[in-house]
Amino acid sequence: MQYKRILLKISGEALMGEGSYGISSEMIEFVAREIRSVHEGGVQMGLVIGAGNIFRGVSGAAGGMDRASADNMGMLATVINALAMQDGLEKVGVPCRVMSAITMRNVCEPYVRARALEHLQEGRVVIFAAGTGNPYFTTDTGGVLRALEIQADVLMKATRVDGVYDRDPEKDENAIRFDRLTYTRVLQDELRVMDAAGISLARDNNLPVFVFNMKKAGNIARAAAGEDMGTLITG
Repeated sequence: MQYKRILLKISGEALMGEGSYGISSEMIEFVAREIRSVHEGGVQMGLVIGAGNIFRGVSGAAGGMDRASADNMGMLATVINALAMQDGLEKVGVPCRVMSAITMRNVCEPYVRARALEHLQEGRVVIFAAGTGNPYFTTDTGGVLRALEIQADVLMKATRVDGVYDRDPEKDENAIRFDRLTYTRVLQDELRVMDAAGISLARDNNLPVFVFNMKKAGNIARAAAGEDMGTLITG
């Protein structure tokens, strides 16, 4: 494996599988087995999972809900996804801990950076839930923040397509994929890899971001091995 420690960012929508809402047990099992293959290779892994399969704060705010309240609901939804992913990982034999930025001791551990580092060093996968614990920040920004805090070598963003394109490849078959991008190009061209706050934070701290397709079996391990099968964003 090329990387010793990675932060894997997975969208909530990815956990729906072929459904239109909620969590697919088949998808949880698929992702868990994919993560296991990387974990068995000696890579220390942190995970951040979005909540778009349950509730998205921005959508709630667009519907007239108070943005802070909507974002708090979205952060709680990430805890549901994190617990589902923890169950899936433990069923395939991967030790795992969920750490939440919002304290809920009866459900999971509160996020403490030093403790998270201990879990990683002891061979446990750590799922960081509840974003940053603050409204107005997406799980993309939360993923970059946690990646920096645990000193990850790279943030890997798992998506439905094999990298970053100039246009939506699911709508335009002539869309062009980028093998390499700079943070500045992503921001200037508004390529929507992640929100501007997340990309800016990655740029300011020289955190590489790798975007790849997680739906194909073996791709998470290939990404961790450094294979060129996505888009790498650096300075």
